[in-house]
Amino acid sequence: MSERFTGSDGPDLVDAPIVAVTVFPDRARVTRRATVTLTPGEHRVPCGPLPLNLLRDSVRVSGHGPAAVAGVNVVTRREPVTTHGAVVELEAELREIEAVIAVLDDADTVATARERFLGRLAMRGAGTLAAGEPGAAARFADGLDEQLTAIHAGRRSRERERFDLHRRREAAERRLMDLRGSTRPDRLAAEILLEVDEAGEIELELAYVVPGASWSSGYDLRLAGDALTLTWHGMITQRTGEDWPECALKLSTARPAGALEVPELDPWFVDVERPVLYQPVAMAMAAPPPPAPGAAPMQTMMPKARAAVRETSASVEEGPVAATYTPLKPVAVPADGTAHRTLIARFDLAARLDHITAPVRAEEATLRATVLNTSGHTLPGGSAALFHEGDFVGSTRLDPWAPHEERELALGVDDRVRVERELVRRAASKATLGSSRRTDAEYKITIANHTPRDITVTVLDQLPVSRDSQITVKELHTKPDPADRSDLGVYTWKLALAPNATQEIHFALRVESAKGVDISGWRD
Repeated sequence: MSERFTGSDGPDLVDAPIVAVTVFPDRARVTRRATVTLTPGEHRVPCGPLPLNLLRDSVRVSGHGPAAVAGVNVVTRREPVTTHGAVVELEAELREIEAVIAVLDDADTVATARERFLGRLAMRGAGTLAAGEPGAAARFADGLDEQLTAIHAGRRSRERERFDLHRRREAAERRLMDLRGSTRPDRLAAEILLEVDEAGEIELELAYVVPGASWSSGYDLRLAGDALTLTWHGMITQRTGEDWPECALKLSTARPAGALEVPELDPWFVDVERPVLYQPVAMAMAAPPPPAPGAAPMQTMMPKARAAVRETSASVEEGPVAATYTPLKPVAVPADGTAHRTLIARFDLAARLDHITAPVRAEEATLRATVLNTSGHTLPGGSAALFHEGDFVGSTRLDPWAPHEERELALGVDDRVRVERELVRRAASKATLGSSRRTDAEYKITIANHTPRDITVTVLDQLPVSRDSQITVKELHTKPDPADRSDLGVYTWKLALAPNATQEIHFALRVESAKGVDISGWRD
């Protein structure tokens, strides 16, 4: 049941500052705490103000002290509007600004008149001084220059001051219009009904869920030698209508708005396709198909009650389907929609480094790290910035990563490993009577290691795959022999190169086609 307070009706709101926030991917649970001193009996304690868009069914109250919570109502409360003093101050500020602008305008008028006077004086005295004492004309001109320079400098200074005053006046006018034309919106409050057994202090905790908040993961992957350091950040944004101070902040992967139903499948029927009647009459007469015989209805599963999680020194709390992370340092998050970053964890992971290249696509070698997640955390998906020592080399996307799961990470192109692929021979024969047309091609791939250490390079290339029996593809020779050949024509070589070493790969293929058959998809 809701109750409305108008004007100054109702008791004053109890100050209950925010002490904890748990952010979910699409909402947040906010906890406020207040301490009240009450006498025995029944009391109504209103706490707030609360955001207007909170989920009313999510409001919960707990606490400590000689009292019992008899009920909680979310009520609408209208605060009295007291803006008269602010209006008077803004009007006085505007009058002061206008007075200063008038003084500046008067100074400009005086400066303009003086500039004209000096101009007339210069015209009258130029001929007289030229026939008089030597040097008098020069001294007279210097004096005029000095005065005119001072006039122009004063005008520029007043122009800057006038510009600042105009900006102040516009801001004050906007604030004044807001105060004169606005009415303070209703705010929510939680009305807590308490039955107090004996006089004393009672500590209350008010928790509620509010939409408009979210968090996502971001990572820094920093490679130093063979060691890979992963820094995990939480990016928090919120537009809940209330600013969050630095408090006990937690980031949870749970989705309270997720489906609460057990998935079941209806029968999957196949039937003979029948022509569809497109006439409007036929479409109007068509009835929806009857429900499948024996199909079980969807059942709703009520969420199971979960015991409160004990506070421990660990930074992660694992639940049945989600985890909650406690950042190493909380941050204040205003309700302005901007992203605020907080450090969740930083840990070193053992990385096995090698290079991989597919020169048929790009003549470059990518540094690859094969990493085992030994952090004990399930890392949510997110963007990752890549660093080699202190240098930023690019960004990638990190998919969700479970503990003890091995993952291949691309750490950027290594320009010290040079790759070159070239077509060294191509020969084509024309089809004759009763024969086929034949095309031979030979390729050479050169890999050069200019790093100061031994490296392993995985080289990928391929043979075309025929999709028609009139076209056949044959391997003529490969040197060295590939470590693997896939059914789709992909060849894989594993090369071990010492510093400053170079190795070549040669392979040749033949494509034969029947007479009169044109081949599509061929490339060099």
